[in-house]
Amino acid sequence: MAELYSVGKEANRKTVEEIIAGLEAMGNYISDSEVARREYRNVLLKEYEEFIEIHDREKKDRIPASGPGGREAS
Repeated sequence: MAELYSVGKEANRKTVEEIIAGLEAMGNYISDSEVARREYRNVLLKEYEEFIEIHDREKKDRIPASGPGGREAS
């Protein structure tokens, strides 16, 4: 997820399909059942949305409120 986030991938079905393809390429078993895959996609989408939210918040918190030299920007 960190790699997808670092290149700006949005949380959507296409990105989730990329995650699934990557997991399968690494040898992880994901059922062929459409019901199971749909549930798996939904869980991955939710997890990636939360990942983005947390990392966006952390990034926002790291941006200094002051300008260059540590002085308040005017």
